[in-house]
Amino acid sequence: MTRPRTLYDKIWDAHAVADDDGETLLYIDLHLLHEVTSPQAFAGLAAAGRNVRRPARALALSDHNVPTIGQAAGPAGVADAEARAQLEALVANTRRFGIENFAMGDPRGGIVHVVGPEQGRSQPGMTIVCGDSHTSTHGAFGALAFGIGTSEVEHVLATQTIRQRKSRNMRINVAGRLAPHVYAKDLALHLLAAIGVDGASGHVIEYTGPAIHALSMEARMTLCNLSIEMGARAGLIAPDATSFAYLEGRPAAPEGAAWEAALARWRALATDVGAVFDRDLAFDAAEVRPMVSWGTNPSQSVAVDARIPDPAMLADADARAAAERALTYMDLTPGGKIAGTRLDRVFIGSCTNSRIEDLRIAADIVRGRKVAPHIRAMVVPGSGLVKREAEAEGIDAVLRAAGFDWREPGCSMCVGMNADALQPGERCAATSNRNFENRQGRGGRTHLMSPALAAASAIAGYIADPASLD
Repeated sequence: MTRPRTLYDKIWDAHAVADDDGETLLYIDLHLLHEVTSPQAFAGLAAAGRNVRRPARALALSDHNVPTIGQAAGPAGVADAEARAQLEALVANTRRFGIENFAMGDPRGGIVHVVGPEQGRSQPGMTIVCGDSHTSTHGAFGALAFGIGTSEVEHVLATQTIRQRKSRNMRINVAGRLAPHVYAKDLALHLLAAIGVDGASGHVIEYTGPAIHALSMEARMTLCNLSIEMGARAGLIAPDATSFAYLEGRPAAPEGAAWEAALARWRALATDVGAVFDRDLAFDAAEVRPMVSWGTNPSQSVAVDARIPDPAMLADADARAAAERALTYMDLTPGGKIAGTRLDRVFIGSCTNSRIEDLRIAADIVRGRKVAPHIRAMVVPGSGLVKREAEAEGIDAVLRAAGFDWREPGCSMCVGMNADALQPGERCAATSNRNFENRQGRGGRTHLMSPALAAASAIAGYIADPASLD
């Protein structure tokens, strides 16, 4: 009798090609590419005279460097020479090797971790890689998805495989249900505050429990997106009726008899009863409040109605020094309330929170209200199709009427590799995934939060609980 296996074990075993000295050669089902981490990989292929092993198993997007206005002009319209060169290289490389590329201006284009699921390319049981750390997003479908380096991008292009050491299994069970005004982003920041940025190091997380199963696919993607910030190699949620309903009818999803066969395979992926996890943690969704980061890593977060921590209360010297540095950079006072902190900018977007559900939530908060006069607020849809859907629903009109700048899809301010960057000293409420020093622009100060909290804060002009607007 075979031993009970976890979801992670099943995907790993199904894709193991060979074992060698503690490492496994894994077959890769889907390789997602973007303009920043692929040029060197393609150059390596060309120098060695190699071809792409399976071009049909790859999809390329331009997202990090693209401007969020004027995309119809294509790469030629990009002012920054280095960014333009990377975008042009992606077009040339994908054309040379026969890889599908949703270029700038293509309505199917946008952020790689939004477009892959939207097109039905991300499916349960797959192995998915990309030269981007937030590839963990696709684990929401029950796929083993993780970021890789540029040399590994080249290896996957050439062989459709990658060498990996197997991680340990970790389960995070979340009981109960999330309260009103509390979303997946709040849950993720709550978990980060509890376990830290290295709390899941060396593990692949499987999220389970009633609160997880109640999440929409968009919300599951938000949660899995932030798994990497917990130190995990990947995050997984077992596929279920919610996953199947999302995938059915999408361009790359199976059809007819193939769909029924796929459902049978996908249902069998669930972790077996009796499977053993190396680490098991339990949380109660009822304890999660709207969360906001105060420091310079995502685990430095508190509930919006809490006070900014005092480093003097931390016993660990390294943690105390890190908190002191973070507070200095963020220009915050220990013991003060985080709510009421004055903002300069608000950014709703990124691969974490730029899907249609996120935009609907923001629009519901701001409808009939106005952005505070001193705030510059912007919304960047995650893809051209998200933008179209939002405009068809009138979401863009609601946001524009409130005073938000409505942009074209891309990573935008999340990564600061384009024109959408903070100026030194500017304080921003952001729905993105990282608040590192200088992440959104040199000297910029970032507070991570949900779309609801960001929208409410744009209206108030300072960090504000959405419930305060009720």
